Order: sequence, then structure tokens, then C-alpha cells
Amino acid sequence: MKVLGHRIELLTGLLLHDVTMAGLQELRFPEEKPLLRGQDAAELENSDTFLLAMDTDWKEHDIETPYGLLHVVIRGSPKGNRPAILTYHDVGLNHKLCFNTFFNFEDMQEITKHFVVCHVDAPGQQVGASQFPQGYQFPSMEQLAAMLPSVVQHFGFKYVIGIGVGAGAYVLAKFALIFPDLVEGLVLMNIDPNGKGWIDWAATKLSGLTSTLPDTVLTHLFSQEELVSNTELVQSYRQQIGNVVNQANLQLFWNMYNSRRDLDINRPGTVPNAKTLRCPVMLVVGDNAPAEDGVVECNSKLDPTTTTFLKMADSGGLPQVTQPGKLTEAFKYFLQGMGYRPRRCATHHMLPTMTGDSLGHLHLSFAYLKDRRLSGGAVPSASMTRLARSRTASLTSASSVDGSRPQACTHSESSEGLGQVNHTMEVSC
Repeated sequence: MKVLGHRIELLTGLLLHDVTMAGLQELRFPEEKPLLRGQDAAELENSDTFLLAMDTDWKEHDIETPYGLLHVVIRGSPKGNRPAILTYHDVGLNHKLCFNTFFNFEDMQEITKHFVVCHVDAPGQQVGASQFPQGYQFPSMEQLAAMLPSVVQHFGFKYVIGIGVGAGAYVLAKFALIFPDLVEGLVLMNIDPNGKGWIDWAATKLSGLTSTLPDTVLTHLFSQEELVSNTELVQSYRQQIGNVVNQANLQLFWNMYNSRRDLDINRPGTVPNAKTLRCPVMLVVGDNAPAEDGVVECNSKLDPTTTTFLKMADSGGLPQVTQPGKLTEAFKYFLQGMGYRPRRCATHHMLPTMTGDSLGHLHLSFAYLKDRRLSGGAVPSASMTRLARSRTASLTSASSVDGSRPQACTHSESSEGLGQVNHTMEVSC
């Protein structure tokens, strides 16, 4: 019996070791990669060649909407109940300048291959766009949001996970407020929920008289430290904004963004009949970014039980360009917080249970252990522990990537492992 017990213990240990090592491989934190994946400023300046080489799987569409044509590029087709990932760029950029570095990042591609990805260009902002005729009325920010249901309907999306930056984040937030049933989650970078006051409006007008349009837009995109340092990235984007984006069309978009109204959201319980975003939201901003104050205020107006606030160190004004690896890791756990598991469809690991009968025969059976990264358990994964420096982690009920639409819930860690509704998670990474 001692020999049998020893064999059982040895075999169990080996199996557990294999399972544990497999789990550790899946939970590994991605190594740091070059910020632009080998793409230096000179390559970015000649970005058309680079972008065409990477965009062979994308298909372009011009979609008719109630407020004019909308240029969209899409990869993949809708499958089951999976949402589409829909992006909207910031003013001064287009989907290529805003998102290519992020979506071409190796680990991000591992995630997005499981979803349809749809990039939306604001009217007249895409590469090669014709100049709008004299007297053209650029859509308001509300109308830009109202154009998006036509995109959803055109491709047959059931709902979307939106990723927006700056002006694009504002548009997607407005879209989620007007059409909440079409939005399952939002990643909002550099969002400013406030309209321009008279002082801000006058300052913008004055800046337009003394600076070129690209230089004016750069103060919206980059931190003051980046502008003073005049980094290669700033120089490259200055050239791209001036050469790739139609300047007359950009001026119209810039004017409309600076004429926006307050987003009109309030944290539930702070005012009667408060309106806020109903879906899970991840707010992202770089340290010292020009939008930092706006993002902090937006965070104060959202439901803390469904909101994650991610402040990224050493990322400047464009975290999706300067820190794609860290942003990808955060996005992965944001998806898992909604019940999606991009890397593997299985939601359980199998741990062996071994018993011996009176005749000395071994019986090996497997019990399913639910993956805690998708459950309401209180312990986050190893990677999430490295990423988060606060006391809370966003976890959720289990669901595979092919499953029915999941319902997100958030819990906080406790020493006893009991999940409780948390406050907004603030992360510095």
C-alpha cells in the first residue's frame, strides 16, 4: 500500500505540474517590444508603403448614412454572437495614423483575430479624401454618432465594442448614450466630456491665427513635454497631419469638435434621472496628456461598478502608439471582464482526481476547475496582478468567445476571497 500511495502521489504531482505549467504559459505577461515595432520616424513619414503592406486583408466601404457617406475599412465577417470591434479616431488623424501601430502589434493581433474589426473614418478624413465643396456643413458631434447605426446595420453587427480616441471617444460615448443596445463595451482614450467654454473657445481661435493647423492640432494630441522636446514622433505626426489629411476637411472637423456640447452624463445617484453609460467602460489616458483632466472628470461621472480607469506612465498623449503592449494587456483583461476569452475558447482547466480501490487498481478521473479570470472569484490572474497596482480587479462570470452575450460584473479583492462590488479601478502601469 505504501508503494501504491507513492505511485499515486508521484503521478498526481506530475499531472499537476503539467497543468500548472500550461496555465503559467497562458498567463505570461508579454515582454516589452519596441514601441513602434521597428518602425522609426522615417518609416512613419513614408507610411503609405508601410500601411499598404499591412492592410492586405482589409476591405474598404463607403456607407450611406442620414448625414452623408462614411468611409469604413473592415476585416473579417460577423460570427455568432461575437461583437465587432469598432474604432473611431481622433481629430487630426484617420484610422491608419491613429490605430495602425496598436492593431498591428503582435499580441493585439492574437486578440483581434477572433473578432471582426471595423475602422471608421470621420467624413473627409481618410487618406485620399476629396475636399468638401464650398458651403458644406460638417456633421455635428451628435450627427457623427447618429451615422454609426448605418454601419452596424450595413454589416449585420448585433453590437459592438468601441475603441475611440479623443474626438472619436466622444463620438462613441454619444453613440452609446443614444443607442445603448448596440454597444457592449467601450475603451475611451483621452476623452473630454465637456464642451468648450468661452475662454477655451477664444484661446483656440487665437491659436488658429498664430499657428498652422497641424501645430494647433498637435497641442490637442501630445503632452506639453513631448511638444517642447519635439520628439521624432511629434515631428513625424506634424508632417503626416499636414500631408495625409485634407487640410480644409480637417479644419471643418476641428471646428466642429471645438463646438461640441457637454456629454451630459452623471454618476447614478448624484442627480435625479441621471444619464450615464450603461456598458462596461475602460478609460485610458497617458500621464501629463492634455486630456488628463477631462478623463479624470469623465471617470467621476461614470458608474464605478462598471468603469476601469487606466492611467499609463511614460505614454504621453498617444498611449496606443507609444505603449501598444501595455494597452493590449489592459484590453485583454477588459474583454475577459466582459466574459470573452480571445486566446482559448475553453473556460475550464481539468485537474486530475486519483483514487485506488481494494484491488489496487488506479482510477483517474478529471474534475473541471473554472478559470478564475472569467469567474466572479476574488483572485485575479498573475498577469492582472502585475498590471494592477490598486486593491481592486475587474472580474466576471464565465463565458466563451462563442457563447451568448455575457453580462459583466465587477468584484473587489478581499482577504477572505469574497467578491464585492468595487469602486473604479485606477491603474498605473
